[in-house]
Amino acid sequence: MNLDIRYPLGWIFVAFGVVLGLYGLETIHNGMYAASMNLNLNLIWGVVMLGFGASMLFLARRAS
Repeated sequence: MNLDIRYPLGWIFVAFGVVLGLYGLETIHNGMYAASMNLNLNLIWGVVMLGFGASMLFLARRAS
């Protein structure tokens, strides 16, 4: 059985990263970021999640 958890995990993180990153881009000039020292954490973590998901997909592709 050739079951690799990195494929679904990668796609889930890519999807969530895209959604969170787009939300961060939409709300880039919003006052809600004042509580986090004006850091757009939605955009930052969206990019981090997108990178992690892409690396999981890359590793899964390389292993097969």
